This record gives sequence, C-alpha cells and structure tokens, in this order.
Amino acid sequence: MADPDLNLLLALDALLSEGSVVKAARRLGLSESAMSRTLARLRAVTGDPLLVRAGRGLVPTPRAVQLRERVPGLAEEVRAVLRPAEAIDIARLERGFTLRASESFIEVYAARLVGRVAAEAPGVLLRFAPRGNRDAQALRDGLIDLDIGVHSETTPELKVQSLLRDRLVAAVREDHPLAHLEAVTPDQYAACGHVLTSRRGLVRDRMDEALAALGLARKVVAVVPSFPAALAIVRASDLTALVSERQLAAGVAGVRTLPLPAGLATVLDEVVVTQMWHPRQDADPAHRWLRGRILAACREPD
Repeated sequence: MADPDLNLLLALDALLSEGSVVKAARRLGLSESAMSRTLARLRAVTGDPLLVRAGRGLVPTPRAVQLRERVPGLAEEVRAVLRPAEAIDIARLERGFTLRASESFIEVYAARLVGRVAAEAPGVLLRFAPRGNRDAQALRDGLIDLDIGVHSETTPELKVQSLLRDRLVAAVREDHPLAHLEAVTPDQYAACGHVLTSRRGLVRDRMDEALAALGLARKVVAVVPSFPAALAIVRASDLTALVSERQLAAGVAGVRTLPLPAGLATVLDEVVVTQMWHPRQDADPAHRWLRGRILAACREPD
C-alpha cells in the first residue's frame, strides 16, 4: 500500500466538520471542484461514500460518524508537526550542549560565555570538550553540538559562522633579556630557545622555513599541545613561543609580546576562528540562541 497523503486527512477533517463540500473548500482555500475531486479520492481510499446526499445537503455515513471522533485529533497532530518551530522561553530551557573548543578558546572566552548563558538560561548546561580530534563525524553523529576553532577544511554539508580573527605573536616573560628591545633581529630571535605548540607533536612549522631562508635555525626545547601550556613554560624561563595574540591580550601575568623582525612576522598569517554545526541543528531555536551567545561573547570588547 502506498503511503497515505496527509492532505487527505486534513481535507477529511474539513469535510466531516463542515458537512459541506463548499464550506470545506472555503475553509482550506480550495475551489469547489478541487474539493469534490478530493472527496472522490477519500471515498476510493476508505472504500466508503463518507458523505451522501440527503435533500439539499450531505449527511455522514456510519463510517464517517466513527471517523469524525478520531480525525480532528489526528489532523491537529499533523498541523502541530508541520507548523514552524515556535519561539522558546530561554529562561525555562532545560538542556545540555557540548562544545568542542581549544584550551586557548576556553581560557579566553568560556567565563564570558558561561556568564551570559547562566544569566539568560539558568537551566542550560555547557560541556566543553577538547579539540584533540577535529573529525567532523562527531557533528554528524550528534556527539557534539558545535565545533569551535580554525577550520582549514570544511564540507558543504556543514554550517559555518565566523567568530573572530586572530594571529600568532611571539611571547616572552616580562624580564626576558630581549623583552624591552624595540626591534629584534632574526639572529637574536633564532638564538632563543623555543617552545612549539603542536597537537600532533610536530617539531617544525613555517617559522623554521622562514629562518632557513635567512640561513638560520632555531632550537626547539619543548613541544606542547596548547597555548596555555606554552605560556606557562615561557613565564618561568628564557624561552619564547608563538601564541594566540587574543589570548595574550586577554591578560597573561608575567608575559609580554616580543616584536618580531618584519621578514619573520609576515609568515604568521591571520586566522579565522569559526563555529561549525550540522544542518539538522540550524533551525533549532535553542541551538540558534546559543550560537548567538557565542558570537556575542567573542565580539564583546575586552
């Protein structure tokens, strides 16, 4: 048997309620002839005349009388399912969201975001998951609600929104021997011990290529998975690290920016931090509200 046409259910509801083809047609915004054809289809589907002529009007058959008790409720359920999502009361929302984000993003923006969410929706729980695995499959499988970070590769099926722009800067401790110089030469920078940030444990990046082009090489003393870890080492040593400018600007005690030579600074491209989600969440009012709160937290003046 073919799947039933839900429009027939709505038409049947109108016909049984009005007891008239003309009135049912007017109620559904159809022509009288179109409603007559629909009644013919209903008779064929149900195997019953449903409405029969009695004098100048139509009267329901016993089968139609039975259906009249059930059809209105079913029709209303169909309308409820198919109507657009209604606005939700955020203040009464009880729901959890899982956000995959870097340790650096969490350190800079989580407090601001949690404060906004708690003020507007005290029943919402935010779970922050590490970005150790950037596979988009977690979004497809519904394991996370949003993936926040630098997405070098995206797929057409996923939704993406820009949150902020950032770049890498060199960081040293406040009383580092080079900290108060107005300009640092490539030789001076290369001679520093370096902390490299890499989730995959890589010991070379584009800065090494830029130094090699000048006939220089740097010594990598440590490789860590996050900017906060790199900054913790820099704060307690004479080492330097390339870290998020926004994180440094947010206020890291005992650490300052080291001005890089122009030829080396140009290799540190600006990056765009985005939030990514699966299309099935796109129209969800609660998810849309959360995306707006994240965007606002990222663009709020420091």
